[in-house]
Amino acid sequence: MTGSRAYGYTDTLDAEHYARALRADIHGGLTGTPKSTAPTWFYDARGSELFEEITQLPEYPLWRAELGLLRLHAQDVAARTRARSMIELGSGSSTKSKLILEALGPAGLNYVPVDVSADALHQAGAHLVQEYPEIRLHALRSDFTAPLVLPDLPEDGPRLIAFLGSTLGNFRRGARVPFLRGLRDVMRPQDFLLIGADLVKDEQEMIAAYDDAQGVTAEFDKHLLHVLNRELDADFDPDAFDHTAVWNGAESHIEMRLRSRTEQLVKIRELDLAVHFERGEEWITERSAKFTTDGLREEMTEARLRTQELWADSDAGFALLLAAPA
Repeated sequence: MTGSRAYGYTDTLDAEHYARALRADIHGGLTGTPKSTAPTWFYDARGSELFEEITQLPEYPLWRAELGLLRLHAQDVAARTRARSMIELGSGSSTKSKLILEALGPAGLNYVPVDVSADALHQAGAHLVQEYPEIRLHALRSDFTAPLVLPDLPEDGPRLIAFLGSTLGNFRRGARVPFLRGLRDVMRPQDFLLIGADLVKDEQEMIAAYDDAQGVTAEFDKHLLHVLNRELDADFDPDAFDHTAVWNGAESHIEMRLRSRTEQLVKIRELDLAVHFERGEEWITERSAKFTTDGLREEMTEARLRTQELWADSDAGFALLLAAPA
């Protein structure tokens, strides 16, 4: 542990992790059929700003719905788990985490935010240490899609792993259960897992959340092209693509897509790659799964996790699920 007594930091990623992962995903995704890449690459500083704007849009209820459920049930989570350590995957700004931290009681609590962004971890950590000086905070820079290796924590009670924001929905079903089993493998018998999940609702309502009237989500989607131009010396023309959102009922997920407005050839010099797009060809830039409460419970069972509580807001279409090792 480095830094002050209240703040530690562990970096498990080498300096080339981002560049290596970006190159592999973009090369594989844009030479496949259909073209498809991970949503990870949206989130540079500008992309994160755009996403914050999206969370405040009237068409995007997910963020507000989860916040509302946490306000209602943070004390229930604390009473059920009695956790003395909280590990949050994809912590970002740790905004929602504060509700759970306060319910658990910050005094002597271990908090481990996990994120790939060192800047996000340091910014959030600095604020949290100032706001809750009694918390023992140890930030962990890691890719949570890889096997989770936690820093040494005092063995003074149950641990709560939190995975909020319906980020689980960015995994396809074939990858979700193995991911959950990986979390199950690092849990002790007394530990708990808290999942936030967006639920299936009216199709047009779901599509609108990813294709808003103000065009913020369209700007966010096209921002990926600016990132690739900068990071991979590509020559994407954002005006040559249109944003669209589609409900894939067979897979139960929303797909954000960039549709080529014309036949074009894009050069990605860092990959020594030329990518051909047909006119009207679509590139899937994000998949966001939507769940049913029964489906969530089934996936927990497949992952050897036992659902303890499930709190759902049927009007907003969102759920919090608390599970323990089966």
